Amino acid sequence: MHRIIIPLLMLAVTVVTGQVRQNQNTITISGKVIESDTGQPLEYATFVLQNADEPDKVTGGITDTSGEFSIETAPGKYNIRVEFLSFKTYSLNGQTYTASTNLGAIRLQPDVAQLEAVEVVGERTTVEVRLDKKIYNIGKDITTSGGNVSDALNNIPSVSVDVEGGISLRGNDNVRILINGKPSALAGFGSTDILQQLPADAIEKVEVITSPSARYDAEGTAGILNIVLKKEKTLGINGSVNTSIGIPFNAQATTNFNIRTDKFNIFNTLSYFHRESPGNGRFDNNYLTDASQFDRILEDRDITRNDDGLSLNLGMEYFLTKTSSITGSFFYRLSDENDLTENDNQRFVDGSLNSRTFRSEDQGEKDNSRQFSLNYTNNINDEGHQLTADFQFSHDNEDVLTQIQESNTVPNTDLLARENIYENQTEDDVLAQVDYVLPIGDAQFEAGYRGTFKKEVNDYQLDTLNQGSGQFETNFDLTNTFTYNENVNALYTQYGNKFGKISFLLGLRLENTELKGSVDASIDSQALQDIVGQDVDLNFEKNYLGLFPTVNLIYEISKTQNISIGYNRRINRPRGWFINPFPSRSSRTNVFQGNPDLDPAFANAFDIGYLKRWKKLTLTSSVYYQRETNSFERIQEETGEVTSDGIQIIRSVPINLSTNERVGAEAGIIYNPARWVRINSSFNFFTFKSDGSFNGVDYGTENTSWFARLSSKFTLPGKIDLQANSFYIGPRQNAQTDTKGMFSLNLALAKDVFKDKATVTLNVSDVFNSRKRMSFTQTPTFTSDSEFQWRVRQVNLSFIYRFNQPKERNNRRGNNRPDDRDEEGQFQG
Repeated sequence: MHRIIIPLLMLAVTVVTGQVRQNQNTITISGKVIESDTGQPLEYATFVLQNADEPDKVTGGITDTSGEFSIETAPGKYNIRVEFLSFKTYSLNGQTYTASTNLGAIRLQPDVAQLEAVEVVGERTTVEVRLDKKIYNIGKDITTSGGNVSDALNNIPSVSVDVEGGISLRGNDNVRILINGKPSALAGFGSTDILQQLPADAIEKVEVITSPSARYDAEGTAGILNIVLKKEKTLGINGSVNTSIGIPFNAQATTNFNIRTDKFNIFNTLSYFHRESPGNGRFDNNYLTDASQFDRILEDRDITRNDDGLSLNLGMEYFLTKTSSITGSFFYRLSDENDLTENDNQRFVDGSLNSRTFRSEDQGEKDNSRQFSLNYTNNINDEGHQLTADFQFSHDNEDVLTQIQESNTVPNTDLLARENIYENQTEDDVLAQVDYVLPIGDAQFEAGYRGTFKKEVNDYQLDTLNQGSGQFETNFDLTNTFTYNENVNALYTQYGNKFGKISFLLGLRLENTELKGSVDASIDSQALQDIVGQDVDLNFEKNYLGLFPTVNLIYEISKTQNISIGYNRRINRPRGWFINPFPSRSSRTNVFQGNPDLDPAFANAFDIGYLKRWKKLTLTSSVYYQRETNSFERIQEETGEVTSDGIQIIRSVPINLSTNERVGAEAGIIYNPARWVRINSSFNFFTFKSDGSFNGVDYGTENTSWFARLSSKFTLPGKIDLQANSFYIGPRQNAQTDTKGMFSLNLALAKDVFKDKATVTLNVSDVFNSRKRMSFTQTPTFTSDSEFQWRVRQVNLSFIYRFNQPKERNNRRGNNRPDDRDEEGQFQG
């Protein structure tokens, strides 16, 4: 909203400002305007300097992005007034100044009554550019009403979400997911399950960090996505209730509740959902060698999902003093997922149908996650001197039972196989962190420690029906327990400063990574070596010590445009299931086997960005280059074995390729031609090249692809909002697979009711039902032409009711711009 009010304020100040005569007695009145509760700077606050003896003589200005102001005037007696929308006016009268004076930090108190009464005439900028990140507020995206976090992320520039929920950043899927600035076991074994279970309206903002500073983990060669959950800071009691229902049938209810006083802040989000999201697929596999009894298999797949979930985020911040607080929070997630996949397989020999089978896979998964967090913050002074300490413990438990049955339907109806796969996965994570920030004049020095300690236990058992006895028998060749430990200890330091128009942040991070794995299995050693390979070490321990420098610069060409330069070195550590040497299988014909010889991948990334703001248009753009060594690639190859009915068994295994290089460019615009329309668009183009071989097969590839999105939002008469979000991802390739381009469109219509205390929203996700992955895979021994749709078109109707919470708040600091230290404590320059 401040983007509309700022020009009016500037015009008002200009009208009443007298030109100050420059002479030898000119002095400067300077200072900084901050929010009283948080110490965060207030950008574009109005500072008025009125001559006490001649009230008609008024000068002043507005604060910059750091909340600072500097006004030249003549010595004299003045009345001071500082104003900012939704805050109480600060006044100081009858002050005599005979020399240049720094007033220090001026604290403004939130005006609760004004917050509740303010009439909103616009929306704040939805992107904020920092030295190392872009921050997107997604709370106003009505196309995600009733949706989940994955739906919301799919509307964020630079981010793409594939049909199975996999997330990539600038086309690279090695992206680190943080929740509230910290790694979390809640994400579930490196998967994105939690993102599909958390409601979109539980998020306050998403930070896209393509050039992470030294304070962040070095993990994630693509960069970092930090999902910040809501925690209201408005005084009093406020909250919202959001309910939705949709077709295919789904229902969701989410409550956000907040109580804030001068001594404490209690925040809570509670959500329950039931979701049925059918999917489908078609696969045409052709076999090129005589190893298979069949030369072609057609597979039609139908997927039925019936999922229930409950999540709770509850916390309390207690203010020990005016400058220090302690925050404790508890996050709990419970889900019960039931997925039924039915496959109709037609098998051909010499072009004629030879046989037909039907396979059903009924998978039930119960997931129980909890996380405890404790934070201590001490803002030692108003200049940014700060000490913080964090402790976090997470536990995640997943129980999965997969029941597989496969039978012939042509030419006979006999049973081929029945299997039960039992999996239990537990993960315990401990995080300990201390950060210290010391301002040095206009500069800032920071140092800290972070330790993360992870233990995963994966218990896998395969039981196969003995059709002779009618009893299930455990397959000890594949049954095992794999224990994996990953311990990372890190020290970092960084220094930020600003000289004239140049802001910089230099950092260095030292990380020691310890990876340990062990397998417990009943199979004898010789048979085990035959399965996993003669040279595979089942019990391993590895240590890696690395330095990770970061450089981030911004050159401010003017108040409305700047150039940024970033460099960082990153690491991609293999997840536990990627290095588990024991094979597991999702079907009789597909085996996945981890690779304990897999080493971490390292990447060097460079980024040059340009930002330009006009009155109604904001442009962000960048070009980037990344070179990764020992990069991961998941390849498929024959095992040399066939099933009892003559089908080749294919093995998938991750390997270290030698290098890959990625070069790209992206641009985004936010255009507000009128108060009733907003257009947000982005485009990303990249080329990708990798080289390397495995078992005599060359897996090198070159790939050029792009993706683009366009979002248009219109405010119609009668307080009706209309929004359309479209997304297209171009064709792409990897070492073995070519994937076609894909287009999708989301539409939404929202209407405010009950005196703007409530909103009704109707949205349609994937209007044309076109969100399908169509790909072609070719290897020396087989080809596969496939079409897969994870979720069909969805229609949702949602209703949100707010109490003591305006629809769009000025959010207490203009454009919601955090202070020089955001959630991760980054210096902004």
